[in-house]
Amino acid sequence: MLGLYRLVGGLAAPLVWGLLAWRLAQGKEDRARFRERFGEASRPRPDGPLVWLHAASVGESLSLLPLVDRLAARSKARFLVTTGTVSAARILAPKLPDRAFHQYVPVDRRPYVRNFLDHWRPDLVLWAESEFWPNLICETAARGVPMILVNGRVSERSFASWRRATSLIRRLLAGFTVALAQSEEDRQRLRDLGARDSRFVGNLKFAAEPLPADADALKHLQGMIGTRRVWLAASTHAGEEDIAGEVHRRVSKRFPDLLTIIVPRHPDRGPRIAASLADRGLRVARRADGEAITAETGVYVADTLGELGLFYRLAPVAFVGKSLVPLGGQNPVEPAKLGAAIVHGPHMGNFAAIAGRMKTAGAAVEVADAAALAVAVERLLDDEAERGRLAAAAKHFADAESHVLDDVVRAVGPYLDRLAERTIARP
Repeated sequence: MLGLYRLVGGLAAPLVWGLLAWRLAQGKEDRARFRERFGEASRPRPDGPLVWLHAASVGESLSLLPLVDRLAARSKARFLVTTGTVSAARILAPKLPDRAFHQYVPVDRRPYVRNFLDHWRPDLVLWAESEFWPNLICETAARGVPMILVNGRVSERSFASWRRATSLIRRLLAGFTVALAQSEEDRQRLRDLGARDSRFVGNLKFAAEPLPADADALKHLQGMIGTRRVWLAASTHAGEEDIAGEVHRRVSKRFPDLLTIIVPRHPDRGPRIAASLADRGLRVARRADGEAITAETGVYVADTLGELGLFYRLAPVAFVGKSLVPLGGQNPVEPAKLGAAIVHGPHMGNFAAIAGRMKTAGAAVEVADAAALAVAVERLLDDEAERGRLAAAAKHFADAESHVLDDVVRAVGPYLDRLAERTIARP
């Protein structure tokens, strides 16, 4: 299967170029650093040991930040952090410590991967979650570079898919010296799929700092909102914005001053979302256009990047998106850390273990559809005591897992220490 994958990848080279060109035209690739996607570095390799950390996109890369900070404090190595999306790069790069820097991960074709590895020559690789790209993993392992899977995750759907490609996934997982899983279920699935040494240490998303917010922007928005009742639909995907609009229509009958804030997962969809909601008769303002929240504004579309922490602080009730559509849900730990009363849909497969434990702890409310979401939002906005209890339970749940970072550093530490020993021995 690996051979077939590489053959198809070779034949599809023109399609890859076409897709990347289209993404570039859509603003989904970084024009200034476009060649990095072909494995061509935009900066020289630093001297000394180099640790390469890879994460797919925003959520995964933010969960790696505390780990990079801790490892940089422990070692004099340099740290190369790669992601595949422009949004992750824009949010992540400014937050990295001094000896860490960002590059885009190459597209998973052998020539690009080899360009990347020939230049960077990493001494240790930390791979986040479930980005199992065959060429990146196999080419790195073939060079004898130790690889550790951190925050490893295999969803139920992915597990079923990989069971139909057992020879390939076994070869990929064999490239990892250690697989550190988010949950006991993930540990078991990784072991069943062929991981040599799988361990449950917990989810690094619990170790991430609360999402940041600009103090001046927060004060300005609070001034525009005043005493209005507010709820938030966060990280929404196609279909969920229309649901949020319907919830607004229903709940505003009870609370005429209601303000609904929608933060789409992909901000470039903002104009279409606003137009669709306006067609339904709602008064809409868009943040990306600098439109103010007035007394007439019913829905505020916050179609900007990296400001979700701002809106979690503004809204006492937060719906976690990607969960009323069958896409797996978004991270419920982020609003939990900021004291929001959390509501989510039934499709939380990407965070199944966390969502299940939060439900058991009374730290989140699960709803089945738009009607149930409207009932939950109305109840929580009306009942301050219930809203406060739910928010407090969520924050307690998130804070109780703070040991995860220590456990991951303890597992990764010996491999990092060996780099220092090799550096000392070289002269």
